[in-house]
Amino acid sequence: MRASRALAVTVTAFAAVGLAAPMAAATNGPVNVAVNPQSVHQGGTLKVTAQGCGHGGKVWSNAFPTAHLSAGDGTNYAHARVRDNTTPGQYHLSVKCSDNDRIATQKFTVLAGNGAQGGLGGSMGPNSTEMQVGGGLVAAAAVGGAVFLVRRRRTSHAAF
Repeated sequence: MRASRALAVTVTAFAAVGLAAPMAAATNGPVNVAVNPQSVHQGGTLKVTAQGCGHGGKVWSNAFPTAHLSAGDGTNYAHARVRDNTTPGQYHLSVKCSDNDRIATQKFTVLAGNGAQGGLGGSMGPNSTEMQVGGGLVAAAAVGGAVFLVRRRRTSHAAF
């Protein structure tokens, strides 16, 4: 009797897993497609996010080369760099999952120019004048500290 119960439970478990597996593997295609930022300068990078592409996919547009959408449950993403010579204006991008034929689209805008080249502050080294001034300040601090220590030692020995 125990063997028949165990067999019934095992068959039920395998049936549940077998019926749920195709539903877990299939997706309904890309949904909730978003572009960040909505407006990007020529040569800039877009982040495209979508949901529903468990096995990844691809993103394409006239403004940038095809980018690959990440795989995994939840939100999938891709980074696409707009070509430097893209004509400014409105564009559409398309998202297609690897395991589905549905295609979702989203609008974005390409702006003229390359935008600000920010972020160079830490990557540019000091010039020779700045190095000389800094070296002089360090030397002055070292001499001042030595003088302070020598004078302090002399006054403390005089008390004994």
